[in-house]
Amino acid sequence: MKVREVMTDNVRAMLNSASIRDIAKEMNVLGVGSIPITSRDNRAVGIVTDRDIVVRALTSEKNINDPISSIMTKDLISISPDTDIHEAARLMAEKQIRRLPVVENGKLVGIVSLGDLAVRDVYANEAGDALSNISLPDKSMR
Repeated sequence: MKVREVMTDNVRAMLNSASIRDIAKEMNVLGVGSIPITSRDNRAVGIVTDRDIVVRALTSEKNINDPISSIMTKDLISISPDTDIHEAARLMAEKQIRRLPVVENGKLVGIVSLGDLAVRDVYANEAGDALSNISLPDKSMR
């Protein structure tokens, strides 16, 4: 089974010029904990999580009107829609992440979450293993 079969393709992304405040408000409205960040031409350039806002913005006393590009994760880990979902689960576990932007030809086309994998009964064990690895302290902290 491929990522395109389980991913969410109606993803709300925001521009890298949006403010930290705008991103936080959008997360609140959507009830989500992360938002992919794109350039004006829909190129995936990063991702920001609610944790990023707390850890990178609030603790470093950033201004909430600063652009999200000042705190987003720029080294985006993403996958293709044609990636096998076993590989997606393995990558999530290895990189300790819960959501992967799905990118095709540099453009954001969706997002796949650990939950997307877990709802497929046949992949429940893999998703559980991935969550176990994601929930471990960062390897650099061990």
